Amino acid sequence: MIDFTTLPLYLTAVVALLLVPGPDMLLIASSSLSYGKRVGLFASLGNATSGLVLTVLAAMGVSALIAMNPLALEALRFLGGAYLLKMGWDCLRSAPADSPTVGQQKGLARSLYRRAVISNLLNPKALIFFVLFLPQFVSSQIEASSGEQMLALGLLLNIMGLTFNLLLVVLAGTLGRPLLNNPSFRANQNKFMGCIFIVLAVWLLIAQLPQV
Repeated sequence: MIDFTTLPLYLTAVVALLLVPGPDMLLIASSSLSYGKRVGLFASLGNATSGLVLTVLAAMGVSALIAMNPLALEALRFLGGAYLLKMGWDCLRSAPADSPTVGQQKGLARSLYRRAVISNLLNPKALIFFVLFLPQFVSSQIEASSGEQMLALGLLLNIMGLTFNLLLVVLAGTLGRPLLNNPSFRANQNKFMGCIFIVLAVWLLIAQLPQV
């Protein structure tokens, strides 16, 4: 369901996009650095889950309908920004004693997974990306429909993205291991993540949306 004559160009474009720092990279790296590889892994899986949902929506044409509605995009932007700000505020007001120990990371991992899914789905730039990027590589030279091709291209993008994010988790989690044994950092790790969520909220709210 992919035109192999355009596949090398597509793979090159995906690799270039993955290497550009963005909010997803910031969230996954900071989660791994602050709470360890397990939490970073679940944040990566949350990002991949939202990517699969956006892929299906793009293949069905739903994403294009939403992207062409300015009010819907602004509503998504507001909801996404408000959600990230709430997460940041909740983290900032957490008492030092609420910072999880290594043995309590299971619940935190589920929380980061859920947060990664919701924040990405409420990001209008992520939706517009699928609308603008995938159709560029849909070919009329093969029998598969445009929806089938976009589904295949999106799945390939998500597989590559998850692989890249898992490597990022290993790197950031390894570098952050000494921090997990530092009492001062452990006492303030929730506040660090709160700042990250607020940065992501501002990033989303002030970013200019591309035109469809």
